[in-house]
Amino acid sequence: MEFRDNKPIYLQISDVICEKILSGELKAEDRLMSVREYGALIGVNPNTMMRTYEKLTDDGVIYNKRGIGYFVCPDARKTVLANERKSFMENELPAILKRIQLLEIDPEIFVSQK
Repeated sequence: MEFRDNKPIYLQISDVICEKILSGELKAEDRLMSVREYGALIGVNPNTMMRTYEKLTDDGVIYNKRGIGYFVCPDARKTVLANERKSFMENELPAILKRIQLLEIDPEIFVSQK
């Protein structure tokens, strides 16, 4: 996995796991690799992976079965979708709309595209 400098690594890993949930690669109740396994696989410290899992747990995306491991929550896809939509609407869409306006693009072309 290649990491970017503009965002903490644990958040980038979290994004990848959420993308896998949205794409269906990870499904409800799927078991995730252990912190050590996942860290070794992508070349990061287990502490970084633990931070990722803690964030996803706090967000209600995964849960821990003590002594067994981490699992995808039953409603994880819905949770991730809601979080991603909110983030898009607040962070990305305003810049897109501003760019459309600056380039004098008629918004109707987006409505008529199928």
